Amino acid sequence: MRIVIAGGHGQIALLLERRLADAGHEPVALIRNPSHESDVVAAGAEPVVLDLESTDVDALARVLAGADAAVFAAGAGPGSTPERKGSVDLGASVLLADAAHLAGVRRLVQISAMSADRYEAGSDDIFQIYLQAKSEADARLRDTDLDWTIVRPGRLTNEPATGGVTIGESVSYGEIPRDDVAAVIAELLGSGAGVHWQFDLVSGDTPVGEAVAALR
Repeated sequence: MRIVIAGGHGQIALLLERRLADAGHEPVALIRNPSHESDVVAAGAEPVVLDLESTDVDALARVLAGADAAVFAAGAGPGSTPERKGSVDLGASVLLADAAHLAGVRRLVQISAMSADRYEAGSDDIFQIYLQAKSEADARLRDTDLDWTIVRPGRLTNEPATGGVTIGESVSYGEIPRDDVAAVIAELLGSGAGVHWQFDLVSGDTPVGEAVAALR
């Protein structure tokens, strides 16, 4: 499968690209900084330089043309402004969904945040603004006719993958290695499971394949 990943230089995205490439898929990494090309190539992905904050739906749809799936792994990142939470965490998500619809790419997996819906409305706190952007992005995606899956991991770590996870519509807050998140997304894409599911994700005892298969 040809899989286009928005935010292709992110930590989860790079791990996902390697997993997809190793499984024989063709990951395409959307990046805004040309200096990141070598990193995504090393991860097994094809780099495409495209700034999601300055492009339009038609240009993005042209990149998506012929793809089998898309993944939203973009984020404004730590230290970014409230405006960029809106333009990336929310705006770029909506743009990707619109472009996928235009390009005829039905499958879209979105990385969100476990506590996204528990934001404090009207707060000036940057983390609350981030959560609200994620919550609104998820709501917008759920309203589309795409074959979406929304993955809401807990606190992310850089520990090695364990291969065991807990998936549920609502689970106790916990942590999870980024590589296990990448493994779950790769399994979702490869198996076709999880369509129209939004779920929390933390470390656990259930093997990734088994946990994802239960979403059919």
